[in-house]
Amino acid sequence: MTIYTLDPVYQDRIWGGQTMKTVLGRSLPGERIGEAWELCDRPEAQCTIRENGKTLHELWAGSGREEFFGTLRPDSERFPILIKILDACDKLSLQVHPPESMAAAMGGEPKTELWYFLAVQPGAEIFAGLKPGVDRAAFERAIQEKRLVECFHRLPTAAGEVMFLPSGRVHAIGGGNLILEVQQNSDTTYRVHDFDRIDAKTGKPRGLHIEESLKCIRFDDVEPAFTQPHGESILECRYFRIDRSLFFEKESRMLGTDGRSFLYLFTAKGRFRIAGREVAEGTSLLVGADHGEMEVECLENEGHLIRVGWPGSS
Repeated sequence: MTIYTLDPVYQDRIWGGQTMKTVLGRSLPGERIGEAWELCDRPEAQCTIRENGKTLHELWAGSGREEFFGTLRPDSERFPILIKILDACDKLSLQVHPPESMAAAMGGEPKTELWYFLAVQPGAEIFAGLKPGVDRAAFERAIQEKRLVECFHRLPTAAGEVMFLPSGRVHAIGGGNLILEVQQNSDTTYRVHDFDRIDAKTGKPRGLHIEESLKCIRFDDVEPAFTQPHGESILECRYFRIDRSLFFEKESRMLGTDGRSFLYLFTAKGRFRIAGREVAEGTSLLVGADHGEMEVECLENEGHLIRVGWPGSS
């Protein structure tokens, strides 16, 4: 019957900034913080449990892991979900992640992901999928003629919107977006265009992966739309399930686990009291599958709570 508070790993990025400080009230270790890896079990980075100092991998590989992570837990060496907060003060590169069918042969990892928009600046947008009529030949011509941006489907963003990005969907986040990203545990990205920017650390442009990108892009992926939640359910795919609970007028309700899946909780808007502990906005919690019911009380007039677990755990 355990609830853990997670301490993230912060990542400096060329496109990052201070929005996690100004919006979520966090103390940041640098000026261009683009990512907070909230729930991560990677060889190069581990989030830690505040209450005991253990890493997520130690919890995943330790005794009692079925009781904590649930009977639906997949058999994998590492915890298979990676959750981040992304602060895109500037636009990211136009990029794609390899599908499962070809990732291993390319020496990479597949990556299907979902973006939940926490806060956006006026005029913020994303690039997702392609415009009608853009096949591989047209895409390659656009690369040669330096007009690749014209090929992309662009959508204005708003807080609370959701975009699902199966591997193979070419995409980019525009500047002015603060996003909670839920994804497969992967860190393989192929850049097809980086807006000709110069990396201040090296004085050179960042590397591109044109051939790899062309192999991975789904050219039949035309004008994808935002995902529309159904009730509390945002989306369920092969890799994760995501729900959102909306609270109003300082209401209280019972939530919990039933032994099948852990719960990752993120307080996307407002302060809460969860199982008796006060939790600030923008906090990540990990709840054991064996915890059972707990009282969740919103301490403000409106609150949004994101829940992530294994698929099939509804």
